[in-house]
Amino acid sequence: MNRWIAVLASALIVILGGAGAWYALTPGAPPPEDDTVLPVPPFPPRIAQGQGYEHCLATLADDPAGAVGLAEALQAAGGSEGAAHCRGLALIALGKPDQGAEVLEQLAGASTAPPLARAIVLGQAAQARLMVMQADQAATDLTQALVLSPQDAALLIMRAQAEDALHRYPAADADLTAALNLDADRTEALVARAAVRRKLGQLDLARDDVGRALAIDPDDADALLERGIVRQLQGDVAGARADWQHALGVDPNSTTADLAQQNLSLLEVGPPAR
Repeated sequence: MNRWIAVLASALIVILGGAGAWYALTPGAPPPEDDTVLPVPPFPPRIAQGQGYEHCLATLADDPAGAVGLAEALQAAGGSEGAAHCRGLALIALGKPDQGAEVLEQLAGASTAPPLARAIVLGQAAQARLMVMQADQAATDLTQALVLSPQDAALLIMRAQAEDALHRYPAADADLTAALNLDADRTEALVARAAVRRKLGQLDLARDDVGRALAIDPDDADALLERGIVRQLQGDVAGARADWQHALGVDPNSTTADLAQQNLSLLEVGPPAR
């Protein structure tokens, strides 16, 4: 299983503005101080202004169908950009990510909002495209977003995700390297680059990247999972087992723990008979 795609199972948290997820998408921004977070971040700027827009966004998490109705009412009243943004996010929350992405893409193309706001909208569209395995369109969205916000490490990491899904491993490596040049301690970028380099057969470089990630956070479950894979490929079965057991213990209910358990089970079965 592609771990990039497994992470996208919870991508609505990012799209609807989970505090940690949006903090990751906007490097340098302080995380919210409480749990009362709007569905899109207060920084950088929204695509529009107005109480109706804010109310529509605030409705997204609990009542996405209601948010669609509010967005349509806003649009009828002339609040086109804010209405389109809220409607696109609401469609994604309703389980229609391709339709929501299309609305967001059209909005970003027509909007008069500042470049950073349009880049965020394109990033949201790309996340939705990745949820339904439309990596080619996601990569296009992210390339456009990076024209608007070229020094955005999170957008580079996300485009690498799309490139990885398309088996464009050298391009993914280049984007992740660019992201790490902007922020050398982005552990998710180090782990992702390790996985890409493993697929390119560059096991020593992959081991170095995942080692850097674990030096920053020894309990990074994704890094432990990836180092276990690299160790197994390099013949260190005991090391692989230890890493996967550690990853399993970090958060037993996570997708990463499920993958670690699958690897441990396969390890116990052993190689197929010849």
